Amino acid sequence: MSDSHSPTDARSADQQRLSRSILRHVAIGSVLFALVAVQPVAAQDSVVCSAEKLPGMVEGFFQITTTLGFIGLAVIWQADSLAEIFTASPEQKKRLKVHKRAALKSALILAVLGPLYTVVASIMGLPLGDCVNLTPW
Repeated sequence: MSDSHSPTDARSADQQRLSRSILRHVAIGSVLFALVAVQPVAAQDSVVCSAEKLPGMVEGFFQITTTLGFIGLAVIWQADSLAEIFTASPEQKKRLKVHKRAALKSALILAVLGPLYTVVASIMGLPLGDCVNLTPW
């Protein structure tokens, strides 16, 4: 066995670099397009904010889903912890720990998503950015 890399490994590495480059260009183009497409919307009066009950409904829906997400995290965390007690194999314990980490990441994303949207929407001038506060607390 030799330590040198085969030509197929070099080609697959080149293909991965190319696909990352293409993905980066698409992402940058999408962000620029989104910024340009938002400008006409920002110039209009906010129909969403002038609706009587819509901003309150959006805030309430987000608070309910965030609360249910945190409750789900607590249930999953407790169930996985209980399952770890009765699990003998190290592989199963490892999978349960990975599942707990994934649940925690999801809850953190859920907690950050609302305030992040509120800040970004107000900066970009999106209709809900001026009249809806999506912070869960």
